Amino acid sequence: MSEPSYPIYAVGDIHGQLAQLEAALIAIEKDGGKDAAVVFIGDLVDRGPDSRQVIELLISLCAEGRNFTILKGNHDRMFEWFMQSPRHHDPRLYVGLHWFHDRLGGCETMASYGVDVHDRRNLIDVHKDALEKVPQAHVDFLKSLNIKHVVDDKLFVHAGIRPGVALDQQTEADLLWIRQEFHAHQGPHAHLVIHGHTPIDTPTHYGNRINLDGGAAFGRPLVPVVIEGRQMRPML
Repeated sequence: MSEPSYPIYAVGDIHGQLAQLEAALIAIEKDGGKDAAVVFIGDLVDRGPDSRQVIELLISLCAEGRNFTILKGNHDRMFEWFMQSPRHHDPRLYVGLHWFHDRLGGCETMASYGVDVHDRRNLIDVHKDALEKVPQAHVDFLKSLNIKHVVDDKLFVHAGIRPGVALDQQTEADLLWIRQEFHAHQGPHAHLVIHGHTPIDTPTHYGNRINLDGGAAFGRPLVPVVIEGRQMRPML
């Protein structure tokens, strides 16, 4: 894809909320950004009811030639890894957590594909059903998502970076999962970091980073932003 022209629009964590994604795309179009670059910060799936439909819409719009850059979030990778044979468990999860835990939303994602997940079902059977019902095109789409995207002095990434570590030395696990160390760092980074992953009330500029996760997973609006230079303008 060619280098995007300014302004750059960015969309935070969607988490299976189709109506909110559609509203965000309409807001971008009304702002004059239909043909502009749009970066999606990851976590397309889980928690909301429409993960399948979100992926289908994004695949369709990419096929139409929209100037989209779609990044992988930790929830997208959990979905991708579950679809492997054998399925793979994310080691960054706390002890006692798994993709089908109420806190993570894998059950809602599987439900959007017609896969029944409940306490009395064996994971082997759930996995078998998922392999039959989740289109391979969706799995391939998840695999294809990039972990980071750099435009000039701006870095788009799902979770953040480990302060003081060169970009080419960052681990995928940190780019998808990091929180405390990244949030606590108040000094400059090599790039302005635009990220999601940690839900807040509304997209917020902290000087050295911009958090786009306004908590759509929990019913708050999915607010797209436009970034020009190092400034951010939410489209409320």
